[in-house]
Amino acid sequence: MSDEMRVFDADNHYYEALDAFTRHIEPEYAKRAMQWAEVNGRQMLLVGGKINRFIPNPTFDRLSAPGSLEQYFRGNNPKGDSVKDLFGELEPCDPAYRDREIRLKTMDQLGIEGALFFPTLGVGMEMALRDDLPAARAAFRAFNKWMDEDWGFAYEERIFAVPYLTLSDVDNAIEQLEWVLERDARVILLQTGPVLTAEGMKSPADPRFDPFWAKVQESGVTVAYHGGGNAYMDLITMWGEGAEMEAHRFEPLRAALSHDAVADTFAALILHGLMGRFPHIRFATIETGADWVAPLLKRLGKLYSQTPKAFAEDPREVFKRNVWVSPFYENDLAALRGIMGSDHLLLGSDWPHTEGLADPHSFTDDLTEAGYPEDEQRLIMYDNCKSLVQRRPA
Repeated sequence: MSDEMRVFDADNHYYEALDAFTRHIEPEYAKRAMQWAEVNGRQMLLVGGKINRFIPNPTFDRLSAPGSLEQYFRGNNPKGDSVKDLFGELEPCDPAYRDREIRLKTMDQLGIEGALFFPTLGVGMEMALRDDLPAARAAFRAFNKWMDEDWGFAYEERIFAVPYLTLSDVDNAIEQLEWVLERDARVILLQTGPVLTAEGMKSPADPRFDPFWAKVQESGVTVAYHGGGNAYMDLITMWGEGAEMEAHRFEPLRAALSHDAVADTFAALILHGLMGRFPHIRFATIETGADWVAPLLKRLGKLYSQTPKAFAEDPREVFKRNVWVSPFYENDLAALRGIMGSDHLLLGSDWPHTEGLADPHSFTDDLTEAGYPEDEQRLIMYDNCKSLVQRRPA
């Protein structure tokens, strides 16, 4: 692969197989976790015995083309077409979305050397099982086994499927961490927002989780936070919105509310001292955009100037040292360049999702327009993500 074609993408996706959550589910949890049922002639996903609508068609048998909503997310929809119309003609599920050997060939065609692979359905399932935490833990134990079988955590050093860990029980989290590390996981995925435990909501930086974080730092694995369901759904209901989230459903108030789980997650990780206790852990934010970064750093700066003796170091510098950010293509990339160093920014194409980029290389056009020189573009398009899949034990 030539230098001109080298891209290392921080945000690729698969479309889960029908048995992704059921193939390896422990029998005692089979009816409490995920099941399939036919309802009015359609195959529907049941989660915790209830129809789940996080993904309108979780069978993924027919899909919109990659990047079909790009112009919509750039704010270009002069005709006012509905999202459903913008999806265009639905197509049968491309085998590359579910078969890693075929996907490698597609990656060659797209000029992608390597990529992090995240769930499509899976990022909404922890919240779907929030009322049955043991079932949620069992579901993701099964899911990670499926992921390892079908995709691999470091397949051919090109496909880096990211296992999903839940912190609701620290012993289970440690066991799962050790299991995925034994299978060469390079990046792990956690849910943004406070952690729901049997004792209630807890900060992810609560000392009860320190044994887990200690093993993360010791291993050198990168921790990713990806957009999806989180406990902030409760905030939405206060304003009369439904708690159930459905992908691409147009709900203006939900989109406009200022709730920002990822910003608050990093505020907690820094201000509750986790990054001070474990300063070598690397964090990556994927498919959460970057518009939250400047406001968060402004708040952290004000706190630091008000009470400098309360901090061992400037919390803004802690963030810039420990966190890598994958911005959306529609974000203000020029302003971001003045806030974050290019060595901590990542290409995240979201391929093959509809809201992503059909051609991951086209992100260079956005970077060029925003004033990033070629050496900085190379960092963002290739070097930074590749470095994150190399373990750096403390």
